[in-house]
Amino acid sequence: MLSKQIIAVARGRSLLYSKSIRRSIGPSLTRGWDFATHIRTSTFHSSKLLEAVTVKVPTMAESITEGTLKSWTKNVGDLVSADEEIATIETDKIDVSVNAPESGKIVQFLVAEEDTVTVGQDIIIIEPGEVEDATQSPSKEAEVHAENKAKDLTEPADQQVDKKVPESPSPSVGDKKPLEKETLKKEAAPKQQESAPATRPALGSRGETRVKMNRMRLRIAERLKESQNAAASLTTFNEIDMSSLMEMRKKFKDQVLKEHDVKLGFMSAFAKACTLALREIPAANASIEGDEIVYRDYVDLSVAVATPKGLVTPVVRNTEIMNFVDIEKEIAFLGKKARDGKLTLEDMAGGTFTISNGGVFGSLYGTPIINLPQSAVLGMHAIKDRPVVVDGQIVIRPIMVVALTYDHRLLDGREAVTFLVKVKEYIEDPRKMLLA
Repeated sequence: MLSKQIIAVARGRSLLYSKSIRRSIGPSLTRGWDFATHIRTSTFHSSKLLEAVTVKVPTMAESITEGTLKSWTKNVGDLVSADEEIATIETDKIDVSVNAPESGKIVQFLVAEEDTVTVGQDIIIIEPGEVEDATQSPSKEAEVHAENKAKDLTEPADQQVDKKVPESPSPSVGDKKPLEKETLKKEAAPKQQESAPATRPALGSRGETRVKMNRMRLRIAERLKESQNAAASLTTFNEIDMSSLMEMRKKFKDQVLKEHDVKLGFMSAFAKACTLALREIPAANASIEGDEIVYRDYVDLSVAVATPKGLVTPVVRNTEIMNFVDIEKEIAFLGKKARDGKLTLEDMAGGTFTISNGGVFGSLYGTPIINLPQSAVLGMHAIKDRPVVVDGQIVIRPIMVVALTYDHRLLDGREAVTFLVKVKEYIEDPRKMLLA
């Protein structure tokens, strides 16, 4: 009882002492002291929030303002290094990578996968910090394993415990006959079930799977329908004897591969033939803009390439100044970028004429669709041996059917047919390309 009274008296004196101090130093100073204490407390609790870095959707291109966040390559709590890829944004033209601005730890995702994001939008929060090299610091499991191994080596042989799994006891000789009877009964049961007639045949699977269209596929669908609605499309066909070109390729392909490290294919010959024919028929290299026709004195060929996400058309620029080898190198380079998903907007921008080779998939005939705002597209098809008449004799020749779809608003039938005949003449005798 006495101790409680002493404690109460001490507390009262302390309270009176603190009040007297406050009266002596003045109200302004006490308010300043309380404010400083509050500031220190707030700073302590909010320091981590001030250090956090918010990653935004990067600028993709002038014509692209939004995309779909296709996937996160990291999870919350993972450590990332500076410039390491953390997300992929899918647009209607290309895929854009989002990289970490600095090293640190992922704190929070602000959007989910398949969400639509716009340029400049906040998508992730990273807490900056140093990232340790995983190769230099062994994991905890490895350390425990090493300790256990060392313990086993230092443990005396007489104290080591046999850690092998005990084998199941084998049946005794006396139990052999009952076991055989039981086994025979189990084996006979399935046979009886198999012999029972099926009352009704099993139905096949009738499941359905719905998959959301990616942005590239949606854009392709929109562009193709726009082409059908806007252009007055018409297709003309012709047959090309590929004997001379195949003979030239067979003769020089090894030399070209050895000297230039590129395979000599048919696409370079068709690209050069189309380039020369476009010179003679400039309307096939033109486009409509408003109420004007734009004629071009250069040729940028769009080459159709099939990718897992859809058809893309990277552009081989200024083919009028390129030879066969230069064209093959550029097509191989762009084709690899397309298959790896590394094409940029600059690789696909523009294009004055398109070549599509459906023959690599075995197509015999087809009517390609114009790639607006271009005025024509050439479709190549598979090469097949067919009987043809040459100098009054029926012979077997490798024949390719080619198709030219053109916009009748720009090209008349005479110009379109003349263009395709020119391509036929150049392919059937490649030497004419040297004289053009």
